Amino acid sequence: MSSVTASTVPSTAPLSQSSDSRNNNTRWIGRLVIYGLLTIFAILYLMPLFVMLTTSFKTMDEIQGGNMLALPQAPTFDPWIKAWGETCVGLTCAGIKGYFWNSIKMVVPAVAISTIMGALNGYILTKWRFPGHTLVFGLMLFACF
Repeated sequence: MSSVTASTVPSTAPLSQSSDSRNNNTRWIGRLVIYGLLTIFAILYLMPLFVMLTTSFKTMDEIQGGNMLALPQAPTFDPWIKAWGETCVGLTCAGIKGYFWNSIKMVVPAVAISTIMGALNGYILTKWRFPGHTLVFGLMLFACF
């Protein structure tokens, strides 16, 4: 048996300087466009969160003033305090603190259990090969979306 060494393989001529710079410019412009679009979509996606947070720190006069994107002139925590302790929800006017703790009691175990179950399923799917395992894995990924 013979082996091929690096000296027996013909070498290709190096690319010219201009094609390298064109390649780098094209790559740089492509990345600039991608990051620009990602930035624009991230801003659009986060805009409702920004409006919600800034509005929650405004007084009622500022809210009724009409400019949703303006920062609060005199930030106040009064709406947060009122919602936590005084707001009428359902049949009582005890605020949202009881509902908040009920939500925490439900969400934390649910997330922990689903994370553990998902990790175990993922581990089993990577180790256990059976007919159609790629189809099952693909369907599970599709179900996540």
